[in-house]
Amino acid sequence: MGKPRLIILIRHAESTGNENRSVHQSIPDHRVPLTTLGHEQALQAGSRLAALLQPTDTLQIITSPYQRTRETTLGILSSPELATHPCASTIKVYEEPRLREQDFGNFQPCQAEMTRMWHERAAYGHFFYRIPNGESAADAYDRCAGFNESLWRQFASPNFPSVCVLVTHGLMTRIFLMKWYHYSVEHFEDLKNVGHTEMIIMERNERGKYDLKTPLRTWSGKSYDRQRELARYRCPPVDTDWSKLKSPTITSLDTSGLEQILNGRKWGGCVNGCSHSAEGLAPRDKTKGIMQAGRDFGGSRSGAPSMVGSDSEPDDDFDDENQAEDDGLETPANVAKNSCEPSAVMERLILEEKREAQKAKQAASLQVSVVDTTDKQA
Repeated sequence: MGKPRLIILIRHAESTGNENRSVHQSIPDHRVPLTTLGHEQALQAGSRLAALLQPTDTLQIITSPYQRTRETTLGILSSPELATHPCASTIKVYEEPRLREQDFGNFQPCQAEMTRMWHERAAYGHFFYRIPNGESAADAYDRCAGFNESLWRQFASPNFPSVCVLVTHGLMTRIFLMKWYHYSVEHFEDLKNVGHTEMIIMERNERGKYDLKTPLRTWSGKSYDRQRELARYRCPPVDTDWSKLKSPTITSLDTSGLEQILNGRKWGGCVNGCSHSAEGLAPRDKTKGIMQAGRDFGGSRSGAPSMVGSDSEPDDDFDDENQAEDDGLETPANVAKNSCEPSAVMERLILEEKREAQKAKQAASLQVSVVDTTDKQA
């Protein structure tokens, strides 16, 4: 068959996460199931899909491995209308991890923090904003681009089905269309999300290209203008007011009224105000300044020593007491206890610095001794 007659994108049905967003605080995103309404929506989607098929069509479904998309796929396959179609016994179903939802950073924080994050994303830009410990839409675009290339290679097979269905997620549907039709970042951010089990239909024309048959909703109310996008980089550019592109000379920064504009919100920098005073300090002093300010890196967030309650033997790196007996340096009590207190960490850093200096001194003495022995032999 080669290129399919239709490519159909279907967003998953309603999930418990859509009904109650707080479930993401305790249930991994990939394990969120459908609601009762979601299962009904999936069955109805199967009926609508069957209505689009011709008697001679063959069908392949590629689904995201998330539970809500798996259950949506099973609901589609359970539709009586699709089960009685001539292609029912030959339907192929594959899972594709690259069609998964945008990664929102493992278990999500409270709703207040998530709301703050969404406002920050709106201020930064939906496409490039990266979720903490997760992905940006740009990251999702990269893996979607790889999937599109794999899909095109499959089209080269003469046995590829005549209809290809992708069961995926709202953002990934828009990302897929952005990559396929070369949408700009601005147009992607203008696109509204698709509804649950809404079908986005792409139909092959006589030139072998795919026409988008489903109108997409936008926040601006404007449809995609391909010619306007192409005109953006004409040589020379058209309708460009170069005077607006010149950077103005800033002599002073007027911040009056800024707090009122931001309504108390602050993006970037230190959320609760900056108390760091390490600028211009030497590396060791900078570390000491940070530690004295009560800041530590890595380890337990609660500040509890990692060795407490452990059945395993300490690593050599933590065995400071025995090391001190070897090199003659005195070890403070809080260092021997492997305390995570900033003062104790600083003591370990200072002790390590002394040891390094002592090693360097011993190495220099040894080198001088070797030189003297050589001279005597000569």
